[in-house]
Amino acid sequence: MSNIAQVAATMKLESPVMAATSLEMRNDALAGIRDALLAHKEQIFAANAADLAAAEESGVAAPIVKRLKFNEEKLQGVCDGIGDLIGLPDPVGRLQLRRELDEGLVLERRAVPIGVIGVIFEARPDALVQISTLCLKSGNCAILKGGSETMRTNKALFEVIHAAAVEAGLPESCLHQVEAREEIGELLACDESVDLLIPRGSNAFVRYIMDNTRIPVMGHADGICHVYVDRDADVQKAVAVVVDAKTQYVAVCNAVETLLVDRAGAETLVPALVDALKAAGVEVRGDAEVQALADCVPATDEDWDTEYLSLVISVKVVGGVDEAIEHINKHGSHHTDAIVTENAQTAARFQQLVDSAGVYWNCSTRFADGFRYGFGAEVGISTSKLHARGPVGLDGLVTYKYWLAGNAHVVADYASGAKSFHFRDL
Repeated sequence: MSNIAQVAATMKLESPVMAATSLEMRNDALAGIRDALLAHKEQIFAANAADLAAAEESGVAAPIVKRLKFNEEKLQGVCDGIGDLIGLPDPVGRLQLRRELDEGLVLERRAVPIGVIGVIFEARPDALVQISTLCLKSGNCAILKGGSETMRTNKALFEVIHAAAVEAGLPESCLHQVEAREEIGELLACDESVDLLIPRGSNAFVRYIMDNTRIPVMGHADGICHVYVDRDADVQKAVAVVVDAKTQYVAVCNAVETLLVDRAGAETLVPALVDALKAAGVEVRGDAEVQALADCVPATDEDWDTEYLSLVISVKVVGGVDEAIEHINKHGSHHTDAIVTENAQTAARFQQLVDSAGVYWNCSTRFADGFRYGFGAEVGISTSKLHARGPVGLDGLVTYKYWLAGNAHVVADYASGAKSFHFRDL
């Protein structure tokens, strides 16, 4: 048995102990983690400086280097997030259903932690803090594997977080860090011990995880998000939403990659939108109709299926909201898509028929985020439809089980007709 298999097996055995910890103990652990991060910030910053120097030396792209940085601002952000998380209600033990099946026979459904969660995430150190604290608050044990680009920062953060959690009384096996890339394969084989995998990274990497494990996987492979600007859009609103969705942070899954413009308003909308995007440093790739209305690079068929994660956007003219919906459902990744319009009926049609985890009206796709939803950050964004969808916060990290209490009730009495169910919700 590999080391990771042994760790996972131990976690599986001890996960009920973690699930049974009190809200007070888990919140105390979070408060201790916040204090410890602040107390050890200099060693964390030093580790991050070494990671940044190595990344720049190896030629990592500037937008990615920006994501690797863990400074005072990022530290304050994660500490604020922990404070918000402490203030959230306990997701564990929440009564979801209470039903009397017959006199003295009562059924309850209660929320419980998933158990052992493996999270493999991209090179963003603040993600380690967010993921580990969300798992702890929801009563889960977690095996964490961060990106190699921030290996030193992740190690420094993990050591501080784990020590503070154990000092607060949580089980030693509540968290484990995987450091070697080859250990990912060992983790994928732990289907008897790990209850859920959450991968965060490139399309190819997430696909690899999905194709090489029998463990249930929750997450998304692509972030091909759209903004559709309708004929009834306010031009200033459209410009504000599109520019923010594309440029506020380009190397993320909720940045817009394709802009669709209604043909009925294209003569006004396309020049205004293209000019604003180019002024913000964006390369615009347009179809033939866009090229006729504004100076841009010709788009290819491949562009409609591309997640750029950079200052590039594809722009297409469509024949109204129905064609926009059809394009999004065909080429999108079911992540987050937005419409800009002053017509409430058109917006309602778009939001009802676009098959995505998030459908927005007159606002940027960049709002697709657990912190911005008030979830106290997130472990990832799910585009699947089972268990959890969209930003996955505390509620996405619990499942449920049924409790049934009786008084010598036996099925034979109901099978024979001596007794019957009356099903009364309490």
